[in-house]
Amino acid sequence: MKYAYYPGCTLETAAREYDVSARAVFRELGAELAPIPDWSCCGSSPAESVDYLLSIALPARNLALAEQMGLDIIATCSSCYLSLFKVEKHCQRDPSLRARLSEILGAAGLTYQGKVRVRHMLDVIANDIGPEKIQARMRRSLRGLRVVPYYGCQTVRPFMEYDGPDLPESMDRLLAAMEADVVPYLYKTRCCGGILITSTRDVGIKLVSDLLAETDGADCVVTVCPLCQMNLDAYQAEVSRKLGRRVNIPVLYLTQLMALAFDLPDSEILLQRNIVSPKPVLEKLGMLGGGR
Repeated sequence: MKYAYYPGCTLETAAREYDVSARAVFRELGAELAPIPDWSCCGSSPAESVDYLLSIALPARNLALAEQMGLDIIATCSSCYLSLFKVEKHCQRDPSLRARLSEILGAAGLTYQGKVRVRHMLDVIANDIGPEKIQARMRRSLRGLRVVPYYGCQTVRPFMEYDGPDLPESMDRLLAAMEADVVPYLYKTRCCGGILITSTRDVGIKLVSDLLAETDGADCVVTVCPLCQMNLDAYQAEVSRKLGRRVNIPVLYLTQLMALAFDLPDSEILLQRNIVSPKPVLEKLGMLGGGR
């Protein structure tokens, strides 16, 4: 299995631990993430608020580059995934849009013919690789670790390609395959507020507070979106003040937890980059005091 890998801007900066652990996990599972040469920002949500055509042209450039590689494209960031997938869907429905994109990309010597398939990393792990292969690679059981699976609002919506829009199960199945105790969580796909926390902070903190208030009894939250991870991880002090009680729960990427189950070295997990200490997770897994 080989995919054109689109990390997106966040994984090269604030979410480097996601990038490093994702590459390591895919390597261990025998799947190759081939870097896209000269990839560029997808524009994410802000681009569409400025100009619709810009919001299509920016991700289309990356699709054109992946098409040159002859590979399907895999995105780890849910916002990037949505931006890329939007191009695929909109061009299928609107031939005039594809013609306009051809003009824009042609100026840069590129073409986009709609031949590349856009995949979310979670989709690939759950459906191309599958729980059985993950179980075969495990070196450490996650038994006894109570995990909240948080998908966020853009991982499975609005296009619903590989999982349900309200109560998705793909991440649950992967966690169960690693023998974790999956905590029932009705807010799986509720929005974390995204970048709203930087512009309308009180609303953003309220959204994050609602999500974290329902994690009592869990050992950690696991997600596959860098913006979700940042919001849930970085603002727990403010959430604690809002809720009137201490909230202190580690928020890990799925690939970090998989790397722990695969017994990969610290340099390929980078837990030290997480804001809330993951020490309780390591203690629960019996990993502290053993010299690793």
